[in-house]
Amino acid sequence: MNLNKPKTWTLLLAALGAAMAAPAHAGKTLDAIKARGQIICGVSTGVHGFSAADSGGKWSGLDVDVCKALAAATLRDPEKVKYVPLASQQRFTALQSGEVDLLARNTTFTLTRDASQGLSSTVANYYDGQGFMVPAKSKLKGAKQLKGQTVCVQSGTTSEKNLASFSKANGLNIKPVVFEQFEAANAAYFSGRCVAYTTDASGLASIRMKEAKNPKEHVILPDLISKEPLGPMVRRGDDEWFAIVKWVMYGLLEAEEYGVTQANVDKMKASTDPVVQRLLGGGNEDTGKLLGLDKEWLARAIKATGNYGESFERNVGPASALGLPRGLNNQWNKGGLMYAYPIR
Repeated sequence: MNLNKPKTWTLLLAALGAAMAAPAHAGKTLDAIKARGQIICGVSTGVHGFSAADSGGKWSGLDVDVCKALAAATLRDPEKVKYVPLASQQRFTALQSGEVDLLARNTTFTLTRDASQGLSSTVANYYDGQGFMVPAKSKLKGAKQLKGQTVCVQSGTTSEKNLASFSKANGLNIKPVVFEQFEAANAAYFSGRCVAYTTDASGLASIRMKEAKNPKEHVILPDLISKEPLGPMVRRGDDEWFAIVKWVMYGLLEAEEYGVTQANVDKMKASTDPVVQRLLGGGNEDTGKLLGLDKEWLARAIKATGNYGESFERNVGPASALGLPRGLNNQWNKGGLMYAYPIR
């Protein structure tokens, strides 16, 4: 091919442009979801604020909202979700085997999980760190005061490995008391079998609120001994599904940044702001075709759960039962780490 001829360059660029603008194929995972009429979402066995069922079997939480937003975007109905509770030891096998379409289960992104288990990390929906909870009567003020003490921890988690590393690095000779089941670890700590309990700080807040007879009798120490970026994971090998999960989450973040809420989504469709038009499928904008979806995919997701900030406040924020500060999970332009890739 003679690329020196202007006509040849024109034809080549036109072909590339057509390829880039072509609608995306939905992908095998979305095809299966549409065929069954339901997203199968792997969640925790009960972490209040993230994924937990009430006495009537209704699921709610920050991670549950990810599943609902995806169902709204892909199936036009946020209730078309089957929630599968998974223990820490089960979660990756369930995803690898195709038992679930995604994990939305307060799972930490790590190199090993992302690179060697046939899984792909999507977007962090909560930046956390591992902490310690102790009885207030213990008078302990910091994690390094746990030298030689027993600490309850769940097996098959990053928490177990982080605890061992922290103990070794600081010469603390901490004695881990390891449990396979989340519920067993909780019961052991509150029965006094361990001096402290360690897991993600948000998880400790959930456990204290849900399990303690009197939450004020337990203190979460200020020390954080790790970085724990939590978020949904999908199976490797379906780029189309990976893109949908990723961009639904970025869309909820971008909606918050541009003031699009659960309540005003329909009104905002009339906005002349190009970014808002792309978010909501206004005017001639149609980002959905690039994902194998229709043009109002994201508008439905926002209407189902609200933007990221609304979901955070409702499930885990200062006004919720957990009462967690926004902190690192604030928008990038408000001192946090939440930064959406542009919807364009």
